[in-house]
Amino acid sequence: MELLRELLPGLARLAMMFNPQNPAVAFHARSFAVICEQLGVSATLLPVAGPADIDRASAAFAAEAAPGAMVLPSDLTLLGQRAAVVAAMTRHRLPAIYSDETFVEIGGLASYAADRLDLFRRAAGYVDRILRGDQAGDLPVQMPTAYALWLHLGTARALGIDVPASLLARADEVIE
Repeated sequence: MELLRELLPGLARLAMMFNPQNPAVAFHARSFAVICEQLGVSATLLPVAGPADIDRASAAFAAEAAPGAMVLPSDLTLLGQRAAVVAAMTRHRLPAIYSDETFVEIGGLASYAADRLDLFRRAAGYVDRILRGDQAGDLPVQMPTAYALWLHLGTARALGIDVPASLLARADEVIE
């Protein structure tokens, strides 16, 4: 969300689009509310179940007067509906940051998430340890340590966003 604030200095509203069936949504919603308060922006929760909900919720949020942007936390339902999500954001001219780079690959504005390649490499070490006899339940839980920022400059231009040089310099992947 702080990245959206860098992209959109006049940002007044943030919405979090989510699948209400996702068990992690309570955690995401609490975190979202706290961060919005810290950033001084209003927070809107947008539960969606499918493509019609995605477009309806996006249209309603975009219709409000103050500048707004979307946040989409990790969710397999939304990931499976990514084409509908990106199409709705494009249609309603809503900047959005996603939790998966595949949204950016098909035209989404930005993604910031744990670097999956790093996670897979680290998981290989666990597989090796299990194959050598360690019990999976005895292995420590590891948190991600590497994150990746993806930006789509074509989408930024289409939305009239000038991406700051400082953000471009931090990007791991930039799509023209």
